Amino acid sequence: MANRLNGKTAIVTAAAQGMGRAAALAFAAEGARVIATDINTALLAELDGTPGLTTRRLDVCDPADIAAFAAETPAPSVLFNCAGFVHAGTVLDCDEEAFDRSVTLNVRSMYRMIRAFLPGMLEAGGGSIINMASVASSIIGAPNRFIYGTTKAAVIGLTKSVAADYVTRGLRVNAICPGTVDSPSLHDRMRALGDYETARAAFIARQPMGRLGTAEEVAALAVFLAADESAFMTGQAIAIDGGWSNT
Repeated sequence: MANRLNGKTAIVTAAAQGMGRAAALAFAAEGARVIATDINTALLAELDGTPGLTTRRLDVCDPADIAAFAAETPAPSVLFNCAGFVHAGTVLDCDEEAFDRSVTLNVRSMYRMIRAFLPGMLEAGGGSIINMASVASSIIGAPNRFIYGTTKAAVIGLTKSVAADYVTRGLRVNAICPGTVDSPSLHDRMRALGDYETARAAFIARQPMGRLGTAEEVAALAVFLAADESAFMTGQAIAIDGGWSNT
């Protein structure tokens, strides 16, 4: 079977670790020319030397940096907006600074990236935009995820809106909605709770499959959405959560 992404160029944000890294590697393995971006240049540098993959520091919260990146980069076939942040707490734990940080990183960064690259993608005939959302959004209400769930619900709305506006112009826009995925970010949140093993057991206990998801499983879905085999899909929020949202 031929590589599914041969001839495509993919931009991936938050590619230094976790799901973004897994997706960047999976895209490259499937034949895409990948531009992996992140602010963590030390971890990003570990991807250097991967066939078909180049790296660039990119701060998706900095509109000037995004504009400069777009000016120097040809329009991609695939744009995977993976950058995000999980704030833990209720509405009473979310002050103005935390609210603004989450909105800027989880939603505004996607708006800026899409605005920067959409014209070129349309001129080239379209492509696939993939946005990282979550089942903790408009799909389910997760405890202690007030602003995270709010912003990820916004990502789903953003995805559906852009998909509807450009459905006749060769552009597809879909959102991936993971459940609990084993990742460096999750490990940081477990440690922050004070008792890593107890926290890990609690995260696993809420999964109907009895295990956490893997970054590679999410990356496989991203490859499908980037590839031509999903050409009839747009405007979808696809849950990959081990059945969490089905209980």
